[in-house]
Amino acid sequence: MDLQLKGKLALVSGSTAGIGLATVTALAREGANVIVNGRQQSSVDAAIATIPATGRGQVRGFAGDLSDAATAERLARGFPDVQILINNLGIFEPSAFEDTSDEDWRRFFDVNVLSGVRLSRLYLPAMRRANWGRIIFISSESGVQIPAEMIHYGVTKTAQLGVSRGLAEAVAGTGITVNAVLPGPTKSRGVTQFVDTLSKSSGQSFEAFQAEFFKTVRPTSLIKRFATPEEVASLIVYLVSPLASATTGAALRVDGGTIKSAF
Repeated sequence: MDLQLKGKLALVSGSTAGIGLATVTALAREGANVIVNGRQQSSVDAAIATIPATGRGQVRGFAGDLSDAATAERLARGFPDVQILINNLGIFEPSAFEDTSDEDWRRFFDVNVLSGVRLSRLYLPAMRRANWGRIIFISSESGVQIPAEMIHYGVTKTAQLGVSRGLAEAVAGTGITVNAVLPGPTKSRGVTQFVDTLSKSSGQSFEAFQAEFFKTVRPTSLIKRFATPEEVASLIVYLVSPLASATTGAALRVDGGTIKSAF
């Protein structure tokens, strides 16, 4: 299927690994021009090197922490014509509620929420002038079912759902769509490192840990495994295509059935 993305310019924040890297790879394969972002130039260069060079759109990089306002503004000046914005930058870490400080809460909001708010604000005027654009917030099933082991993370993901719907309302009647994507437990780099650490400390294999995780921590999952970043990216790439022009203001789940609801 031709997703009609050839020549479109897409920015994926936090795209040197995991869902972000899978998304820029899939977009480039569809012929979109993509901007790979990470905090360090070395990680950006390494990510670009993994994207197949044949049959792809242009791939460029931007190194910088997009939770910082000045860095985001520098990006917007360097790449003013972004048509597709995918707010993927995010952090997570388990922490007991009583051990999570004000500083931790602010850090999570700066990275997980304000980075996407700021980039959307920077790029929305050009999208309005063109009467076309796509904005995606990568939220999480944790925004609906707040995990007890990281409440602060879950709350930031809930906030993304609110921003996404509100922004979609603000651009009603235009050619701009705004949506949120809710991955479930996904085998991203951070999750893999986290699981590897826990599995090693417990003496379990990854497979044994995965089985135990979906039995006790996420028992509502219907696929009973971690999704791959590519499975999540498939939904994202469709949503930013012209083919998805009637889908906006939505929170779309690719959570393996973890959220126990038919709606």
